[in-house]
Amino acid sequence: MKLSVVICTYNPNPGIFNRVLESLRQQTLPKEEWELIIIDNASTISLGNLFDLSWHPHHKIVQEKQPGLAYARLKGVKEASTELIVFIDDDNIADKEYLNITYEFHKAHPNMGAFGGKSIPIFETTPPPWFAQVEISLGCRDLGNELCLSSYNAEVYTIKQYPSFAPIGTGMVITKVAFLSYDKNVNSNKTRLSLGRKGAVLTSGEDNDIILTIIKEGFQIAYVPQLIIHHFIPAKRYSLSYLKKMAYESNRSWIKVLSIHDICPWRPIARWTYPFRIFKSYIKHKPWESEVNKIKFHSSKGILKGQSEIR
Repeated sequence: MKLSVVICTYNPNPGIFNRVLESLRQQTLPKEEWELIIIDNASTISLGNLFDLSWHPHHKIVQEKQPGLAYARLKGVKEASTELIVFIDDDNIADKEYLNITYEFHKAHPNMGAFGGKSIPIFETTPPPWFAQVEISLGCRDLGNELCLSSYNAEVYTIKQYPSFAPIGTGMVITKVAFLSYDKNVNSNKTRLSLGRKGAVLTSGEDNDIILTIIKEGFQIAYVPQLIIHHFIPAKRYSLSYLKKMAYESNRSWIKVLSIHDICPWRPIARWTYPFRIFKSYIKHKPWESEVNKIKFHSSKGILKGQSEIR
């Protein structure tokens, strides 16, 4: 087989998940040439009874009882029988050429450690007018139609900032050897396993940690515009309450990731100064004036919290 599709899921929405599976069923890469692995990450519902996978000749559902995306991904990679792994989320609808383009690109670029493409949002409802001013991607992005490649081995241990075109978690493709280099590094620092999603916790630094680790190990990364995922975004994810939490947790974990890799432009701060800095940020961002200001204030809180937790 040519590649493995790994879906890590926790209590998926049945309607959306069936659309995800249908998009995989419609792939132009023959089903006999790829495997489908669903990692049930401590769901409270029985996935095997909810979804029909009989259409795929090489499918399996595997349990991972330890909650957390990091643990689910580790399990998925261990279960994969191929070198090339495609992470599809349980709310990602892949274009029908996704797997075929993935395989052909990998074949043409054997030194590639990880790559991804466009993630186009499908909003459940029309977002509020102010949402366009919020600098939170919600796992979506479109960097245009130009291929972006890093230079093989050129950035080993010399990276100074996070690559702007680095793959995001949505539809990320990674080779097993690259992922196992991350696994090796993360096992030497178990706290890094807490950087990713876990249930309702919105920490989101794991993808960045993976990419920085494999770059330092000498692997290439790329943005491949022909790879297109449609990412379903439920209305609750662009509610004010969710975006405030997301702004706080994502920036907090971002500081930690950059610090782990010694490229953090923010300096550590004493924990006792945190409340005073929060007050100063409150005055600066004026969250009482608008929804956007509220979110910017929570972003600032996340950065400050992260600075107070690094050394």
